[in-house]
This record gives sequence, C-alpha cells and structure tokens, in this order.
Amino acid sequence: MRKILIIEDNVDVRENTAEILQLAGYEVITAENGKLGVDAAMHQQPELIICDIMMPLLDGYGVLHLLGKNTLTQNIPFIFLSAKSERTDIRKGMEMGADDYITKPFDDIELLNAVESRFRKLDLAHRELPHGQEGMNQLLSKIEGIHDITKIAEKQQVKIFRKKDLIFSEGDTPAGLYLLKSGKAKSYKSHELGKDLITRMLQPGDFFGYVSLLEDTDQQESSEALEDCEVLIFSKDDFFKLIFQSPAASKQFVKLLTGKIAEEEDRLLSLAYSSVRKRAADALLVLRKRYHDGGDQPFSMAISREDLANMVGTATESLIRTLSDFREEQIVEIHGSTITIKNLEKLQKMRN
Repeated sequence: MRKILIIEDNVDVRENTAEILQLAGYEVITAENGKLGVDAAMHQQPELIICDIMMPLLDGYGVLHLLGKNTLTQNIPFIFLSAKSERTDIRKGMEMGADDYITKPFDDIELLNAVESRFRKLDLAHRELPHGQEGMNQLLSKIEGIHDITKIAEKQQVKIFRKKDLIFSEGDTPAGLYLLKSGKAKSYKSHELGKDLITRMLQPGDFFGYVSLLEDTDQQESSEALEDCEVLIFSKDDFFKLIFQSPAASKQFVKLLTGKIAEEEDRLLSLAYSSVRKRAADALLVLRKRYHDGGDQPFSMAISREDLANMVGTATESLIRTLSDFREEQIVEIHGSTITIKNLEKLQKMRN
C-alpha cells in the first residue's frame, strides 16, 4: 500500500483529503503544520507529499525547501494544495521544484488523477529507459508541471554532416547535447605530435559531447562523421533547466549517459596491456558489436586503415601488417577498405 503524507493546517480539508485517499486504497499520514510535516517526511518516508502553502510555523515553500536539501526526502514527489491560484503563485511553486499544483476548491477526481499521475511517473523513474532518442523522448514525456520551459524535444536542432565533416573540434565551446540519429561517427583525442586516438565509435542512438557540457569546459575531444550523418543537438540552456528542476530527470539522464562506462573501461585496460594483435582483434569485435545488423551474413564494414589504427592505438603500418596476418590465417577477408570477419571464433579467442 502506497503511503501519502498530507500537510494541511485546516482540519476539514485535511480530514476530507485523507478520507478520499484512504477510500482509494492509499495509506495516509497527516500533519497539521509545516514543522510537523517535515518531521513526518523525514521519519516515515512517504512516497508522495501533498502540502498546503499558507500554514503556521513553517509555510509550504519552507517545507519544500527543507525537504529538497535532505537526501532522504529530496526525490519524494511533491504536490502543492492551495487556495493561492494566481499565475505567479503557481509559477513560484513549480520553480521551487514542486511536481504539481492543485488549487482549492478541488473535486475528488482532480485529486486522485494528480496522485495517480505522480505514482505512474514514479514507477517510470525506476525503469531502465531505452537507449538513445527513444529513451530521451520517454524521459521528456514524464516531465510535466514545469511552466514556461519549452520541452527540449521541441527545440532540438537537426544538422546534416557529410563524410569526414567535423561535428565539433577539441577546444570548441559546447553548443549542447549531441545525439547521432543516423549514420556512423567517431570521437577522438589528438596528441600534440599529430597522432589521434579514437575514444568511441558512435552508432545511431548514441549521445556524445556531454562530458564537457556537464563539466562546463571546452570540448575535450573531437567528433567526425565517418559517413553521411544526421545529428540532433539539444539546447544547452533547456537541458540544464530540465535536469536542475527535476531530480527524477537528472537520475534517468545519468543512467542514459553512463550505460557504456564499463565497456569503455575494459577498452582502456586493453590499450594499456594487450598486444597490437589482440587489440586489433578487439577493435574488429567492437565494430561488429556496434554495427552488425544481427543477420546471418558475416559482418563487413568499410573503414580506413588510419581510423582502425587509431582505434587500436598503434601506427597505421603496424595495423596493416596485423590485418595481413589475419587475412593469411583466414580470419578476415579484405577488399579495398572493406573488412569482412570470416572466423568470429578465432577473433574472440585471440590471445596476447
């Protein structure tokens, strides 16, 4: 049974609201002023808080402020219940981080719809979101009640990049959050001696360019289209408005952005300790994992030797010699820039 805390100084309103929610199957606890309400929230950990604004000892704004500073309560959905119905009042409540605002007088259905909506969104907040744009769209669909903020999805820029076009360069000021919608791209870092290291091969649905955005620094790497690409750019300002005003959005977005960290850490370990032969095999396996369409045909991909060498972290000449060895061992076929994996098992079992 889900637990709801009602903070309301008016006895009739408090008891009537509690009765409606109890009849709907919720467990209800009540507090007659803001100070007692904060104490109840800290000790009883409700799943939802409904709070009046004008109260003795501590008003509703103060309650929301105190609960928002405590890690135990800052993510509990919060609904204001108030006779203050002016736009400025509603805006103030939502800007402080409230999830909804119900004006008095209200009817039973209005109250129950607001409560059920909060719980549906709470359930969604604990689910894993799909990768890429679908996950972003689901996240945005959950964010309601933030007045005067245009949703990110409605303001995103769409840009087309041709093969070898730079999407952004190391040292650029971040323009926003990037999402690869179609095509292939790479992210890489450049050494002062002119050598590049590919840090990530990007596929449709991948977010990128976010580390510098979140750290408020210039871009720490470059991104380039490997073929014609469509890239969505989410506004920097709107993105920060969203995550700062919605803890649930922040939590889900962190999940979206960090889904591949373990994979990247394994790759860095390989770069440090594996032979060129093993790293070349791993690079081909990474390409297959990211770009194979799942069909029965052997995986093939056109990629320049320079790009593949930059994935492996070796000189182009060393990479070419290693690929020649793989071809002689009938592990791969090579036609121009296209590499086809013939013996997947041998690649997977490659030793140092």
